[in-house]
Amino acid sequence: MYHHVRDIILIIIGSFIFACGVNYFVIPNQLSEGGIIGITIVTYYLFGWSPGVVNFVLNATLLLFGYRFFTKRTTIYTILSIVLSSVFLHITVGWGELLEDKLLAALFAGLAVGIGLGLIFRAGGTSGGTTILARLFNRFFGWTVGNAMLFIDIAVIAMSAFIIGRERAMYTLISVYVGAKVIDALLEGAEERSAVMIMSEKHDDIRKSITDKLSRGVTVLEAHGGYTGAEKDVLYVVINKREIVQLKKLIESIDENSYVTLHKVQEIFGKGYKGTHPGKALKW
Repeated sequence: MYHHVRDIILIIIGSFIFACGVNYFVIPNQLSEGGIIGITIVTYYLFGWSPGVVNFVLNATLLLFGYRFFTKRTTIYTILSIVLSSVFLHITVGWGELLEDKLLAALFAGLAVGIGLGLIFRAGGTSGGTTILARLFNRFFGWTVGNAMLFIDIAVIAMSAFIIGRERAMYTLISVYVGAKVIDALLEGAEERSAVMIMSEKHDDIRKSITDKLSRGVTVLEAHGGYTGAEKDVLYVVINKREIVQLKKLIESIDENSYVTLHKVQEIFGKGYKGTHPGKALKW
């Protein structure tokens, strides 16, 4: 119940911030967006139709055709996000004002829209229409969902250039790029994480030191050399970027001849890292 309440609160806050981003920064400065919301904004420029009403009609129609692509939970959260964002889009019309600096408007539009959508996605909802269209492209044309969403966004922005002009369309591209980066940051977490693999003759000493001094769980992998065939243990540990320097010093102090590889981790979920205090990290 706690998680459901938390997710609903995130969707409410995210929908409101998203609507404010559109009505406070995008529309007053004659910018646009990608996907369904971009079409919604263009219809507002052309016909003066309420962004909230158009957003609801378009997304609800597409959801009727594409709900089977989502789980029951995601569908419910998506319906909630569509309704809330449409309501907030309707009541926040006219809140913004024209800014002299279009770049500043594009940056803050991307920031606000990105935060709003990021919170919705983090709660388990979706933006509705664009995601559904991307799934349809994937099913009937074999495109990846990511490439399909990118194509849809670019196509909508390109078409909107005939309405808002090429210069504002280019500012819109900046806004969409900023928004995408903000969404990634919210979904992946504020901290970058790295996976480290350590090969050393003193692997046991390094393992104990990591566990005691960094309070990080370590996985011991059994391996053998591809050339020599010699068996050895490889240590695998996930840390945040602030701990990288500390880990390097720790390893060097024990074995200067160790072999270490490090790469960024896209996402971590499950018990043992996220939401766990470093001092209580999962230990094997």
